[in-house]
Amino acid sequence: MIQVTIIGSGNVARHLIKAFSEKAEIELVQVFSRKPEAVNDLVNSNKIVSDYSQLQSVDLTIIAVSDNAIAEVSNQIPLKNQLVAHTSGSVAMTTLDSKNRKGVFYPLQTFSKSKEVDFKNIPICLEAENDTDYQTLETVAKSLFNVIYQVNSEQRKALHVAAVFVSNFVNHLYEIGSDICTENNLSFDILKPLIQETANKILTLSPTEAQTGPAKRNDTQTINSHLSFLTDDNQKEMYKLLTKSIIDHGKKL
Repeated sequence: MIQVTIIGSGNVARHLIKAFSEKAEIELVQVFSRKPEAVNDLVNSNKIVSDYSQLQSVDLTIIAVSDNAIAEVSNQIPLKNQLVAHTSGSVAMTTLDSKNRKGVFYPLQTFSKSKEVDFKNIPICLEAENDTDYQTLETVAKSLFNVIYQVNSEQRKALHVAAVFVSNFVNHLYEIGSDICTENNLSFDILKPLIQETANKILTLSPTEAQTGPAKRNDTQTINSHLSFLTDDNQKEMYKLLTKSIIDHGKKL
C-alpha cells in the first residue's frame, strides 16, 4: 500500500481526496488545509492538519494548490528527501524546493467542486527526476487513471496553453453565446445540441476537417451581417479576430 498526503482544499485537491479515500491500494495518511472545515466532509478529522510541522513522512506528498502558491507551500514542508509532486499544468517541476525529490502529478481536466469526474477517462501527465520516483507516481496514478503520459515540463506547458484554448476560451465563447441569447429572449438550450455535435465531431475528425461556418466558406456577406448585428464592441472585436484566424489558417493549407 502506498501512503499519500494531499496539501490543498481546492477543486483538484477535493476530487483527489475523495478518489484516494475510496482506493484500497492507497492510504490517504493526511490532508493539509489552512481551513480544516473545507475538507471535513471528505475525510476523518483526525487526518486533517493545518500546521506544516504536523506533516508525516509518506511515499508521496501531492501539492494541489494554486500555481502562485506552489513554491511557498513546497518551502514550508519541514520534511527532507521526500517525493513531493504538484498538480499544475503550467508550473515547472524545478519550482519545487530542492530539499525534497520533485515530481509532477497533473490530471488534464477541468474540475468544479459540484461536478463529479471519472478519473478513468482523464489523462494524467507525470514527471519525476528519476525512474524510481516515476514508478511511484505511475503506481499511484494507475489506481485512478487509465490514460497515463510521461510528459516533461516544457511539453506540459504546451499542453496547458492548448488546454486554455480548447476549454477555458471555448467556455467563455459559450458565455458570450448565452449572453446574446438572453439579450434576444432566446433559450441557450437551443444551442446545446450544436455544442454537443461540434464536440463529438473532433472525436473522429481533425479540428481542421471539422471546421465549418461563414469564415470557413469566406462568406463575407454573412460575416458583415453578423458584425452589423453585434452592438458590444468586445464581442465585435472577438468575432473579427476569430474570423480572420479561421480564414488565415485556411490560406496556409
